[in-house]
Amino acid sequence: MKKALVLLFCFFLAIVFGTVGINLYVLAYAKPYIYSQLSDLPQRSVVIIPGAKVYQNNVSHVVRDRLDAAANCLKTGKAQKALISGDHGRRGYDEVNQMRLYAQRVYGLEKEILFLDHAGFSTYESMYRARDIFCVKDALVVTQKFHAARCVYIARKLGLDVEAYVAPELAPFSPWLHLNWEVRESLARVKNFFLVAFNAKPTYLGERIPISGGAEKTWDQ
Repeated sequence: MKKALVLLFCFFLAIVFGTVGINLYVLAYAKPYIYSQLSDLPQRSVVIIPGAKVYQNNVSHVVRDRLDAAANCLKTGKAQKALISGDHGRRGYDEVNQMRLYAQRVYGLEKEILFLDHAGFSTYESMYRARDIFCVKDALVVTQKFHAARCVYIARKLGLDVEAYVAPELAPFSPWLHLNWEVRESLARVKNFFLVAFNAKPTYLGERIPISGGAEKTWDQ
């Protein structure tokens, strides 16, 4: 019994130290490529907007802040095209078109520059498909601070030249919400560390739609 408890304790310590170690590694790897000032951003060909929760006729504050940051990147010439990547894998829930409608209605973004990835079911899949389906080579990713390191880590390990722009919060989120995000993100970094290590395939791949071409093939509405 004593030996079993010792082994169990050692296993627990290995998980704790492994989780902490992976998080520190991912954060350190991504740090040089994360920007909080728009003026400091390098120019890239496309801005990637990862999906998050949307509602039937609107988007969440998280998505709104990402879209606002992306619109600023486009209007200041930091990027020329946008790739909206989110979950549109089931009836009744459509992140990409709600994000697209909001971007057009609020920011006046042109249809020709808005590419839609309907199978960006996770950050990993969004970056993988950006590379293999949309032939993206360099990009800016707009997202919240807690999420930026994971985006950069995945994208750069997949061979993309990517920087992240931390989306300014138009209305500050509560400290408790930030804490919840950080806890969940620490586990997500570990998961994605192994997805990258084993080169896991996304749910869907399919026909290539180069970002250098027209966006109309990506629209379903």
